Amino acid sequence: MTTLYFVRHAQPDYRTGSNRSFPLSEEGMNDRLEALRVLEHIRFDAAVSSPYRRSLDTIAPLITAQSLPLTIDERLRERDNPGGGSNSHEMFRRRWADHDFHEEGGESIRSTQERNIAAVREILHGFDGRTVLVGTHGTALATIINYFEHDYGIEDFLRIIDFMPYVLRMDFDGEQYLGREELFYLHKKYHGIK
Repeated sequence: MTTLYFVRHAQPDYRTGSNRSFPLSEEGMNDRLEALRVLEHIRFDAAVSSPYRRSLDTIAPLITAQSLPLTIDERLRERDNPGGGSNSHEMFRRRWADHDFHEEGGESIRSTQERNIAAVREILHGFDGRTVLVGTHGTALATIINYFEHDYGIEDFLRIIDFMPYVLRMDFDGEQYLGREELFYLHKKYHGIK
């Protein structure tokens, strides 16, 4: 069995930097330690992460504590987002109602899902039978769950949008999905990218 532990990043500070470089807020820096306490008893074989700073910063203490080899995978990044109102609930609903819909300069749910699933498949093949820590994002993780559970949709996504950080375990036999379990989350108000 291969086990992937997905960690959605802790609360970022959207006031500093760009989408790729948002650091964690002071609160997020503290919250990540609470999430990682849930995982510190697990022996990981490796870590794979989105290249975005908020994802890397969230899992960094565990990577350091366990001296984990880290792979950065561009495909695990968050949905490309042009900003400017694209994070309204109306837009979320439009995207999830039509997985091919995207605003100008944005990325569709389907495109986000395809590249994230390609990365997950590569992890499953490369780390068959092992335990991997995966640094991720809210929409990215929701599309991964939706791929394996087709009834996972907009209401499920809106439920987790305020979970920062969020820890989820997914189990696989080869590429066969066996199920998932929520392990931890902190409810933090999502403000979106300004």
